[in-house]
Amino acid sequence: MKEAFLKLPQRVYLGENLLDKLGEFLQTRKNTNVLLFTDQGLLKAGLVQPLEDYLQAHGIAYQIESEIKPEPSYTQVDALFKKVSQFNFNTIVAIGGGSVMDAAKLISLLLHTDLSVKDLINDPTKAQKHCATVFIPTTAGTGSEATINAIVSIPEKQVKFGIVADAMLPDLVLLDGNNVKNLPKSILASSAIDALSHCVECYTAKNATVMSDGVALLGAKLIFKNIIKAYQDTKDIQAREALQLGAFYGGVAITASGTNIVHALSYPLGGKFHIAHGVANAILFKACMETNKPAIEDRLAALCTNIWPEEGSKSTSAKADFVIAKIAEIVAKTEIPTDLKKFGVQETDLDFLVDSALEQKRLLSHNLKKLTRSEIAQIYKAVM
Repeated sequence: MKEAFLKLPQRVYLGENLLDKLGEFLQTRKNTNVLLFTDQGLLKAGLVQPLEDYLQAHGIAYQIESEIKPEPSYTQVDALFKKVSQFNFNTIVAIGGGSVMDAAKLISLLLHTDLSVKDLINDPTKAQKHCATVFIPTTAGTGSEATINAIVSIPEKQVKFGIVADAMLPDLVLLDGNNVKNLPKSILASSAIDALSHCVECYTAKNATVMSDGVALLGAKLIFKNIIKAYQDTKDIQAREALQLGAFYGGVAITASGTNIVHALSYPLGGKFHIAHGVANAILFKACMETNKPAIEDRLAALCTNIWPEEGSKSTSAKADFVIAKIAEIVAKTEIPTDLKKFGVQETDLDFLVDSALEQKRLLSHNLKKLTRSEIAQIYKAVM
């Protein structure tokens, strides 16, 4: 049997009203001081207030930091670290989306060191964790609560970059359904499609294993079956909770096998044109799968058979096409743009996009199909 592994957070809880689980964890730590890490939008929406109330009611000292920007640059994370390093904390509780959790991961590595984020970009083997981390995701998409990755933009290169280190796995994850009940449907859709791309890319990755396949399949099924329902009926809480769990499984799959083609081509769109990550993935998803199809047809067909057994009598090629059509249907029904025109991307940008995508060597090394420069250019052209 091919060697396989899963890397998981120490403890993960799924349910509602899970703050007592946080309290139990904090009680195991002496002289706990918490850095409560979030963003302005969540503060204004009131999602952080129950957490503050809980900490105050239990006499737990905390400092709050909410100045994190969406999809931050490495320099912005460095600046945040300098700001919060004056606080005396030994636990980070991060409540938010991927940007909040990724920045919290990096701060946990920088604490009590002379390192910068740029140092970790250049040499992630320097990463060591210097405080406990608790992640409470408020979207149903990034899977950051389960990954060993942190994504930052590099402004001078107009691209995003993933720092990867085992030390970034959290100590505690709370998948609390209350946090996705009122998530705006546009954010719900783009983040869930991001999670779906995690699952499908990992299932079709060069280094997929029986263990990564298991969690990727679980995540893909939950998202395929629930994303349109959750988008069209904002009161369907069960569908939203299914997306939250599916996103977590997608994060576990990333750590085990890794994303590839969609993310490699997405990063330049976020870095230069500031297209939201989930939206960029959604635009590229169908075209990337069509290009990859000759190499991953059997894997896409296996997804189809597992998720839609009623399609089992079709040919391998037809089942692969069925999955690709489902991806396109989801993007259409969740009203995400299907091309790059809205974002000012032009054919004159093509050389930059292709060059930048080819620089994503870590991601492209996971792709079963070795992509040519021409094939990458054709994918971008297909969505212009």
